[in-house]
Amino acid sequence: MKHRSFRIRLPLLGLALLASATHVPASARTPAPPAWMLEKRPVHDELSSPVGMAYDAAGHLYVANWSAGTVLRFAPDGARSVFASGLSGPSGLAIGPSGDIFVASYSQDLVWRFTPGGRQSVFVRGLATPAGLSFDRKGRLLIANRRTDEILAAHPDGRIEVAAKGLQTPVGAVELPGGELMVSNIAGGISLVAQDGRARSIHDGLRSPGPGIVADREGAAAYVVDYGGTTVSRIDREGGRVVVADGLSSPVGLARTPDGNLLVATWGANAAFRLVRPR
Repeated sequence: MKHRSFRIRLPLLGLALLASATHVPASARTPAPPAWMLEKRPVHDELSSPVGMAYDAAGHLYVANWSAGTVLRFAPDGARSVFASGLSGPSGLAIGPSGDIFVASYSQDLVWRFTPGGRQSVFVRGLATPAGLSFDRKGRLLIANRRTDEILAAHPDGRIEVAAKGLQTPVGAVELPGGELMVSNIAGGISLVAQDGRARSIHDGLRSPGPGIVADREGAAAYVVDYGGTTVSRIDREGGRVVVADGLSSPVGLARTPDGNLLVATWGANAAFRLVRPR
């Protein structure tokens, strides 16, 4: 599929706001140690503007295809099927403790809930351009509510509370081992949110941080895609950055694989590539 920019395909997310306007100084791009390996051959191709991705306990990969309005499911052997279709602006995707699949509709301001068998219902409504989704250790669904500059936390019963506010166009959030949240802001860099909800900016060297953000289980850090650039970077809680992959074309989605590596989806190739961590 021919690639077009977020400005055309995803104007609501606005992920191209800073892609060309922000200059990234060379000092902000610390070269990665020669340990990570980005596989050049895609694991999955012929996607359609992939955003949210997650694996279930059985190793099935779910991918929210923004422009196609679908969620794809890939079996561990690579077999592809359409899990859900006819969706409006599917963006973030996360799998809950029960195995249900949660998908944000950026266009309809809601989050759908799917059973593993495909039964669909609305989990929460009344959002404001929800983007990335993830779960915290309390079992709450974290929702990057871009238009209100907030991270919302939805309880299993659908009750919503504000986990963080005063952000700058947040599109992704994950909980770190210490209970803090790291947030990717499409127009405002990376923020760290303390457990009391106070947020502070810790890094502004990425051009347009995207929804793809995954916590590093081995430290107080997260891996973040830079849609406006070409990288996946590890950002620690103090704002230190290490580039772990470069040369990607508009990376947007990011997920941890069952074997502990990373899977990064790009809009430039409409494909997903494996990023192998050091052993």
